[in-house]
Amino acid sequence: MTYPAHRLSVAPMMDWTDRHCRAFHRSLTRRAMLYTEMVTADAVIHGDRSRLLAHDPEVGPVALQLGGSDPSALAAAAQAALPFGYDEINLNVGCPSDRVQSGRFGACLMREPQLVADCMAAMAEAVPLPVTVKCRIGVDDQVPEQALFALVDACVAAGVSHFVVHARMAWLKGLSPKENRDIPPLDYALVRRLKRERPELTVVLNGGVPSVEAARDLLVPEDGVALDGVMLGRTAYHEPAGLGRVDPLIFGADGDTSAEAALEAYRPYMAARLEEGVHLPAMARHMLGLMHGRPGARTWRRILTVDSLAPGAGLEVLDRALEAVHEAEARAAARLESAA
Repeated sequence: MTYPAHRLSVAPMMDWTDRHCRAFHRSLTRRAMLYTEMVTADAVIHGDRSRLLAHDPEVGPVALQLGGSDPSALAAAAQAALPFGYDEINLNVGCPSDRVQSGRFGACLMREPQLVADCMAAMAEAVPLPVTVKCRIGVDDQVPEQALFALVDACVAAGVSHFVVHARMAWLKGLSPKENRDIPPLDYALVRRLKRERPELTVVLNGGVPSVEAARDLLVPEDGVALDGVMLGRTAYHEPAGLGRVDPLIFGADGDTSAEAALEAYRPYMAARLEEGVHLPAMARHMLGLMHGRPGARTWRRILTVDSLAPGAGLEVLDRALEAVHEAEARAAARLESAA
């Protein structure tokens, strides 16, 4: 199954795209596909599943991203996730961190396409959900054209038809995970070639997409090749207000979702979590970039960062931060009027 939501998706990001982040992003876009941060198969099998997999089905569609390289363990983890209401299971074949490599999963699996295919086949047999792959175009000294197509073809033989491709090599030797997000050059043409030569597949482009507008432009057919979707990464997190333009720009819905409207929609979720004992900073941290580019953005960040730490801090902190932004905007407008 391919969801229309894949036309624009928000990337899985370790330590960022947790349950609270996804609920916040959903208040900005009703249509985009959201992904969890990566959870290892062993953690699901042996750990606190409620903590690791907690998910609000009304926030869907949401894909669970798993990490691992043991087919049986991944199958068991996928089965364990079924009661939590996810819409898709995604395998991480793209993370370049040392910790991931030491566990023999993530981007290093680009070197083992048949093992990846075995993992995908095991998960597909274990659950009725779509199983998908998020990968790089290669690692280290691999030839990208060979590495990407070898992985895709092996997975296709195992029944996979959906691929999210981060259009960079991962250099596992000599670059940090942060450097791997920027230094290896992007090769969008190779991802388009994959779609051109395998038109029956769902191909989603990831990597270096700076805005929702840029995502829209990448979805325009080029030389007769139309990508199936674009995935936003850190831009969606650091400047989340852009997600408020996703539904009209990407899906043709009416009207943007303003930051204020998103906050109003997010309030019931925050109130419910506060009532459960979740501390405000766990949710407020995902909203720090919401006012990016607006007068008062620095004060917004300061209030959410500092005031949310006070014992018993609640939604009044959010109200105070929003009021500070509106006051700063009013002062800026008055200065412009007087200058005119």
